Amino acid sequence: MKRTDSKIKTITQTLYSAGFKLTPQRQVILKVLLENEHLSAEEIYLKVKIENSSVGLATVYRTLDLLRDLNVLNKMTFQDGISRYDLNNSGHLHQPHYLLCQKCGKIDEVENDLLLEIEKTIEELYHFKVNDHRLTFQGVCRSCLEQS
Repeated sequence: MKRTDSKIKTITQTLYSAGFKLTPQRQVILKVLLENEHLSAEEIYLKVKIENSSVGLATVYRTLDLLRDLNVLNKMTFQDGISRYDLNNSGHLHQPHYLLCQKCGKIDEVENDLLLEIEKTIEELYHFKVNDHRLTFQGVCRSCLEQS
């Protein structure tokens, strides 16, 4: 079984467990998300329209909201104010950390959750239960540095 098939099967089970179905519209949206990273809802919509012209932008937004609520999807917003979406491949409850190149706009994900100790400290010192955190490092990527 291919990784894509396995991921769709896992997401399908998550949907069913929450009382939802994998409709043809949701399936094509998932396919686009599996094949791409860091897309806006509008970019997802444009790619979905190529596969299934009957899917509307409202359906894309509703599906993205549903998948985010089910922790299947990560939603991130950077300085440009545009929300971008990725499948949650880590299985963690926290959002991933990102590296954002200020020259070319490339976005990379940091694999490790580097803030767990800081969360624990905040919880102990401030008696504050941390549910999530987001961290974006802004700088210049390797490719842009090499071009300079």
